[in-house]
Amino acid sequence: MKDLDIKELDGGVGAEIHGVDLQKLSNSEFASIRDAFVKYGLIFFREQPISPEQHIEFAERWGEININRFFAKVEGYDQIAEVLKEKDQELNIGGAWHTDHSYDDIPAMGSILVAKEVPDQGGDTLFANMYKAYENLSDGFKETLSNLKAIHSSRHVFGEQSSYGEQTNNQIRNPELATQDAIHPVIITHPESGKKALYVNPSFTIGIEGWSKEESRALLDFLYSQAVSEENITRFKWKKDSIAFWDNRCTWHYALNDYPGKRRLMHRITVEGSKIS
Repeated sequence: MKDLDIKELDGGVGAEIHGVDLQKLSNSEFASIRDAFVKYGLIFFREQPISPEQHIEFAERWGEININRFFAKVEGYDQIAEVLKEKDQELNIGGAWHTDHSYDDIPAMGSILVAKEVPDQGGDTLFANMYKAYENLSDGFKETLSNLKAIHSSRHVFGEQSSYGEQTNNQIRNPELATQDAIHPVIITHPESGKKALYVNPSFTIGIEGWSKEESRALLDFLYSQAVSEENITRFKWKKDSIAFWDNRCTWHYALNDYPGKRRLMHRITVEGSKIS
């Protein structure tokens, strides 16, 4: 068997993997893909017309699937969240920097997004490298952050006080289930790579444990500005049947909303993770 063609992308994070058919994935090929996922934190595939069943099968090789409690489901497949923006819809899903499920006590390991229908222009996704965001801080600041924990929440995004569901044509549902708050270290050690990463994000982190709102905001805003430095960011241009698989423990992502009047449909499966520290 020939080796997979793995090309590190220009920019902040990620690699594209060619020379493999995810519909007929051998154990050795899967092992190479897993190694690449841990090494790069973000992997892409092109021209992979997988079915929902194959999407589920691929995800289950990585771990248990998280049944998303807020997203609309693909009909007949509860394991697959539907990420849809209709032509007449103004607000998209994921249109701000975030990492999935940081509001859970045990955050998601990763998310596997498959492009089913994309606009001819626009709709790219930005990804940011949280290893680099950490590495670029001073040693003294790293030491200060090592003793801090951050509070994450789903309430303000998915809860009953939010208009997110209405603004996304009811693609976001079940606001009564948005009761999660979680506390995680500001700096985590990735359980597989062993590298340290910044683990706060603008969408779900609401404060620093033991700090006032004003103190928290000043620190978090500084960290966010550092995290989205140009050298940390990769921009991925979608095509039909492209796949992105990102590691939620060391990346952020941002779905650009620059395709008014056009439809965009993606299928997402999120894989459960483990306690982070």
